[in-house]
Amino acid sequence: MNYYDVAVIGSGPSGAMAAYYLAKKEISTVIIEKETLPRYKTCGGGLVFRGRRKLPFDISSVVEREFDRMKVYMEGEEKVLSTVRDVPVISMVMRDKFDNFLIEKAREAGAILKQEHKLTSITFGEKPILHTSQGDIQVRLIIAADGALSPTAKLAGWEETRKLIPALEYEVEVNPADFERLSKEVRFDMDSVPHGYAWSFPKENHLSLGIASTRRKRIDLKAYYKKYLEKLEIKEVLSEKAHGFQIPITPRTDGFYRKNVLLIGDAAGFADPVTAEGISNALWSGELAAEAIIESKLNPEKTGALYHQKLEKDLLPEISTSQTAAKWFYSYRIIRNMLLRKYGDYAINFMTDIYIGRRGYPKDLMKTIKNKISESKRSFM
Repeated sequence: MNYYDVAVIGSGPSGAMAAYYLAKKEISTVIIEKETLPRYKTCGGGLVFRGRRKLPFDISSVVEREFDRMKVYMEGEEKVLSTVRDVPVISMVMRDKFDNFLIEKAREAGAILKQEHKLTSITFGEKPILHTSQGDIQVRLIIAADGALSPTAKLAGWEETRKLIPALEYEVEVNPADFERLSKEVRFDMDSVPHGYAWSFPKENHLSLGIASTRRKRIDLKAYYKKYLEKLEIKEVLSEKAHGFQIPITPRTDGFYRKNVLLIGDAAGFADPVTAEGISNALWSGELAAEAIIESKLNPEKTGALYHQKLEKDLLPEISTSQTAAKWFYSYRIIRNMLLRKYGDYAINFMTDIYIGRRGYPKDLMKTIKNKISESKRSFM
């Protein structure tokens, strides 16, 4: 039976970066992946600069396009929100290439990759044993980086306490004229679906188009996607591949460590509640998990306590504030639009600063919103 200090389950951005940082410190690390890399991953593929700037290496070779601005369209509103920055606000990647690139960096640092190893069960103990489709592996610690569905979390006994929202993503080839027109901007269309938004992400030679709703009730996302094609005035679809998925936009409420297992990325529920963007917080949580393991010198209980401390310092407070912002943004459309008509330029600059990592979500967000509402009411009197 093979033995390692740490097993990372899953080869997405969170798992790859956890493995990278651990291997750099010469901690024996194995990445368990059920498929063969590179593999397609359902995702819009928009990496905001706050995530990109955290990476310890250049990823230009796997960036298909990058944009120094994004545009936000509001259903029924004339005003379009946009601002320009001197850095790529959002970089477009295809997850098969991006994830594989990060894994190769982890392997260069010394991590071992075991592909086509599907985790089937875990024998928990002082040193857990992972039972995979190709044999057993014993470790001291396990990092669950296996996405929104996270079989590892279920095996370790976590109940479902996250809020998972439905999303539908299409990889779409359009005619050259439409692609030329739409490839010039990244756009978000708020309210193109009730309590949600649509997006258009230009890749190297096609568009990633999608629809997401922050409500969990049944909804015909495909019908709203068809309406979005009309809104974008796409004349001809040459090909399209649909991928449905769920995005966890609230963290788990019953902790992120138990039985020598740490949860990171979507397995923990760390996607941004406002945008549902998950890559940047996935990278961040992978780094925090690695730091906790390194600083605790592989002591499981110390690792768990330290990981929680690190999460509670910045990441969890940011997500909590973002949850408040998301509630206002998607549930109070009339008030939101009233505010954006007057303070839209301020709002888009504020949010862009967050997306490029120049500031975090403010802890006094509710106070800020209430003050802006009061100012707006006075202006109408």
